[in-house]
Amino acid sequence: MEKVTGIGGLFFRSNDPAGLANWYLEHLGIDLVPQGFDDTPWTQTAGPTVFAPFDADTDYFGNRNQMWMVNFRVNHLELMIAQLRESGIEVALDPEDYPNGRFARIHDPEGNPIELWEPFNK
Repeated sequence: MEKVTGIGGLFFRSNDPAGLANWYLEHLGIDLVPQGFDDTPWTQTAGPTVFAPFDADTDYFGNRNQMWMVNFRVNHLELMIAQLRESGIEVALDPEDYPNGRFARIHDPEGNPIELWEPFNK
């Protein structure tokens, strides 16, 4: 069976696409969408990616109307949290260490939940 090799993009609606793209660039280091085919898009570091549909009534994302949540891998969760807080971004650190790593939660300016994950097995 032929299989997909990874996620090639994450596309979602926004009230201010340019502003939101710049927020992701400034605070999370995600490059802007290329303006031409010769430009290089953001390239993620190879690593695990969880593809997990959730029950429609889950509270995990926070807002029940939220249809998606992105989880970004980070190398150093504490450093990322400090950087975000220094920029005035509220960060909720999950106090529990799980067998697969540590987690924190933020929201982008439009209220979309973002989970940050520092895997233990890098």
